[in-house]
Amino acid sequence: MYLSVTGLAKQFGDLQVLKDINFSIEKGQVISIIGPSGSGKTTLLRCLNALEIPDNGIFQFEDGFTLDFTKKQKKQDLLRLRRKSGMVFQSYNLFPHKTAIENVMEGPLIVQKRDRKEVLNLAKSLLKKVGLEDKINLYPYQLSGGQQQRVGIARALAMEPELMLFDEPTSALDPELVGEVLKVIKDLAKDNWTMVIVTHEIQFAYQVSDKVVFMDGGYIVEQGTPDEVIKNPQVDRTKQFLHRILNPA
Repeated sequence: MYLSVTGLAKQFGDLQVLKDINFSIEKGQVISIIGPSGSGKTTLLRCLNALEIPDNGIFQFEDGFTLDFTKKQKKQDLLRLRRKSGMVFQSYNLFPHKTAIENVMEGPLIVQKRDRKEVLNLAKSLLKKVGLEDKINLYPYQLSGGQQQRVGIARALAMEPELMLFDEPTSALDPELVGEVLKVIKDLAKDNWTMVIVTHEIQFAYQVSDKVVFMDGGYIVEQGTPDEVIKNPQVDRTKQFLHRILNPA
């Protein structure tokens, strides 16, 4: 068990966004989180790396590191949690004044204080991995949305995280560019990266996931294998959601 999450809750003002969330992640496992807009998917993802601080819940990692959010957290523990994961955002979040390779090198150089030559070689190999070896000196405005998102993935990988988090990585892309980003994520799954992916791409979730989590109204309604949740859901709310997504009028 890489990570166990128990009793996770998060509230913004009067709005309870996450309610008693319980799930676990195995090492090398790909988990897709699906559900309607406003169901708490992105907030759950952001809680996993403390971009949002949970109001309640316990995170237990396999290395013995535990965070109990019923108590106030020390800053160094939150930083340790953030270092464990790499986040890929739906809106790319690249530095516009830096080239593709500079964007990938930024974190390891500035945050991790690693050797420049080593980081340069790493960045080149990661940009090659995401199919952008010929674009390393281009700026974000010279790249398509799909290429920018692939730079974003390489940038997250450069920090050598234990866990990759993807927040709807294709939602800002034109339909014809979606496939190139999904292919990179599929390749990472083959390489046994541990990943949690918030996605609206149900077919992709079915193909790439070891586990699918369906959320609605701040709760996990159903979770299981892709066959259990997507092909043979047990809960009416899951059936309703999938029918609407897979059979648009």
